[in-house]
Amino acid sequence: MSQTVDRALTILPLLAEGPAGLEEVATRLGVHKSTALRLLRTLCEHGVVYRQPDQRYRLGARLFALAQQAMESLDVRDVAHPHLARLNAETGHTVHLAVYEEGEVIYIDKVDSRYPVRMYSRIGRPVAITVAAVAKLLLADLPEAERHEVARRLDYPRYTPRSTPDAPAFLAELAKVRAQGWATDLGGHEESINCVAAPIRGPDGRVAAAMSLSAPNVVVGADGLLALLPQIRRTAEAISAEYSGTAPGPAGT
Repeated sequence: MSQTVDRALTILPLLAEGPAGLEEVATRLGVHKSTALRLLRTLCEHGVVYRQPDQRYRLGARLFALAQQAMESLDVRDVAHPHLARLNAETGHTVHLAVYEEGEVIYIDKVDSRYPVRMYSRIGRPVAITVAAVAKLLLADLPEAERHEVARRLDYPRYTPRSTPDAPAFLAELAKVRAQGWATDLGGHEESINCVAAPIRGPDGRVAAAMSLSAPNVVVGADGLLALLPQIRRTAEAISAEYSGTAPGPAGT
């Protein structure tokens, strides 16, 4: 039975490359055409494969519906939180998770620092979009036209001398973030607070959320926080893999 399941599942990525005929499927699987036909008929009965009028097979609509349903029921916060808590335990610093919704970047999770100095950020509140590291990552991933439109309509408050001054500077920063794959806020919102962020990507490769590690200068300076970038990125990659369904699951018994 496990061999049959394995062969059936092998057909799906094959058909993801494009429609294929019975002979091609059999050849790719290394089985007789009668075996391939039996597998394809079963998959067709369940709607995950469709037989075209030209007798070739392609992925069926039910497969896409199931994928969409699975993504809609998956909460990035639920997936990310254990990883964020682990990073917080390892570093002691404040960890945030944020998403882009309706023109704002919102914190949807936070794990507080173990130190007496606490940050005033709150879950459910928008971030300072022109300076926050998580916001830069989320906006940098927008299509170019939308990115420019967002930058054009934003205000640019001067929170500190290091705040982003205007749209051209913001777009230049977003281009840098897009190229390097991570972002910082080194005193742009509060002079005493530094932040380093990394992207969390969904199955389509787009940035679905962003996570960050933040700390005040009295605890660790900018260089010390930047030294943790590899650890931050590994955490984001682990969340991305689990959220996208590419991380290995627990072994069965």
